[in-house]
Amino acid sequence: MAAQEILQLGSEILRQKAKRVPKGMRGLRKLVDRMFATMDTASGIGLAAPQIGVSLRVIVVDADEVRMALVNPEIVKTSEECILDEEGCLSYSSYYGPVNRYQSVVVKGRSLEGKEIRIRATDLLARVFQHEIDHLDGTLFLDRLDDPEQLYRVEPETESDSPAEDS
Repeated sequence: MAAQEILQLGSEILRQKAKRVPKGMRGLRKLVDRMFATMDTASGIGLAAPQIGVSLRVIVVDADEVRMALVNPEIVKTSEECILDEEGCLSYSSYYGPVNRYQSVVVKGRSLEGKEIRIRATDLLARVFQHEIDHLDGTLFLDRLDDPEQLYRVEPETESDSPAEDS
């Protein structure tokens, strides 16, 4: 399955609330396959359908040894403790900033087969779920920064930046 272009900041769909996926929707598996291919090509750990131009409540994650797709995900429980950590986004490439997120969450949703799933996630996986579910509501990590001045850019490495290999 070929990777798709990831929409960047400024695209209207990234600011819209995505629609719920109806049970038995045709083409769902192909959508998820495209999402995984796109996330993997971009070296990401999470992706929401709106990031590839599809306004549906579908996310894929690959973090902390969990690789899965969730349909109509929602956070049903959060910890009291929050953790401030650096976050970035494939839709705002090369920019990072400190975002406060719950340390643990319980997320429910459906598998591709329609089976209800509940997962308790902590630390990085909890952060990824929160970030991707935010995308489904039109919220970007930039909206979660306490101080927009803390946003910073990291230049992507190029071949000329890496040390020459011995021949």
